[in-house]
Order: sequence, then C-alpha cells, then structure tokens
Amino acid sequence: MMKVHFVVHESFEAPGAYETWVRQHGYQAGYSRVYNREPLPESIDGIDLLVVMGGPQSPSTTLAECPHFDAQAEQALIARCAAAGKAVVGVCLGAQLMGEALGAPCERSPEKEIGKFPITLTAQAKASGKFAHFGESLEVGHWHSDMPGLTESARIMAYSEGCPRQIIEYGDLVYGFQCHMEFTPEVVELLIAASEPELKTLAAHRFVQQPDALRAHDHGAMNQALFGFLDRLVEAYIQKR
Repeated sequence: MMKVHFVVHESFEAPGAYETWVRQHGYQAGYSRVYNREPLPESIDGIDLLVVMGGPQSPSTTLAECPHFDAQAEQALIARCAAAGKAVVGVCLGAQLMGEALGAPCERSPEKEIGKFPITLTAQAKASGKFAHFGESLEVGHWHSDMPGLTESARIMAYSEGCPRQIIEYGDLVYGFQCHMEFTPEVVELLIAASEPELKTLAAHRFVQQPDALRAHDHGAMNQALFGFLDRLVEAYIQKR
C-alpha cells in the first residue's frame, strides 16, 4: 500500500483533492500539520510519496517570523526523499521549497495570480506520459506571488500568461506545482475566509479574481487531471522500486 505523507503549513492551505485521491485508492495518509506543531517525520522509511503543501510563508521566512515553519528542516526532508528515490510533489510554497532544497532559489513571479486561469503545456509535457492527458492547455487554480527556482536539469512542463513556471519536473519522481490543481469549493472557501480583506486591495491586478468569481469556478476537470498525473507518478515510482 502506498504511504503518502502531507506537510500542511496552515489549516486554510488544505490538501483538498490530494486527500480525495488518497481516499479513493485506499492509500495510507500521514500528516505533519505544522500549524498545530506536529513534527516532520524523523525517518523517511514510511514514506512513498511526500506532498508539501502551500502557505503564506516563503522559503526565506524565519522561525522568528513564523515559529511553526522551519524552512530549512522542510528543505532537508524534501532533499532526503528525492535522494532516496521517493516520489515528491511540492505545491506553491512546497514547490518553492523544493527548488531551494535542490539548489535553485525562489523568485518573484512576474504577476500575482489568484483565481482560475489556463496553463499551457510545453512540448516536454506533451511528450511525457505523466502529462499528455492534460491536453494543450488546462484551466487550473492559482494563489501566489512567487515561483520556484530552476535547477540546471529542471524542465518546465507548464506555464501561464502571468507566470512562466507553473509545473516543473526536477526529476522523474520529483515535481513542483506552482498552480493549485487540488482546489475544491471547500478549500477555496477557507482561502477566501483567510484572505478576503487582502483580496479587496488587489482588485486592480489583472490576474486576481474576487470572492464571487472564485466561488463560481468548477474544479472537477483539473482535479481529474491531477488524479491522472498522480496515478502515473505512482506507476513510475513502483517501477523503480
């Protein structure tokens, strides 16, 4: 049975569709809800897939600034899992931490993106068994200002008009998603509740949607595309074990 471990930084940055996928397959889920001071795993022996979620922090956020977020410890965990041949997925902040862990500093995105906007798949993605089912483009969720760094061997799988690094392949089993394909109506409501005052101040940004628009989106197609990617990632992981 696949053992999936989630690192969750805030209650409003929930795993969403990732948890749905875990339940559908009957996989085992473990959690480090660091906002509740739950520790990171000391051993990676019980992890097949590590999923590091998003959050309002950045890789440069210090323990003094956010006592429950240890960026260096999380980067060390990501690096250990990647080096040991585990499957690793980073989402938003998790993707930025992944880049840092592999030697590529986080950068500012050209545009702030909050809402649902299309990503375009690169030629590498279209030729990849893990992403071919995405098609030419796909509308997905976004909620970010930064983007992951690129290592020398990294390959960009998807980009958007507002951000050139939406999905990055750092290795055969290691992927960073700046976009949020895990969004569900419940997760979006949590994010709105945590960010509504800030959203009003960002109304002039061309890639920032307001709460009514955010609530109107259907997330089914992008969730299904995510499930297809995760199934293919698991297949690749099992083949390499």
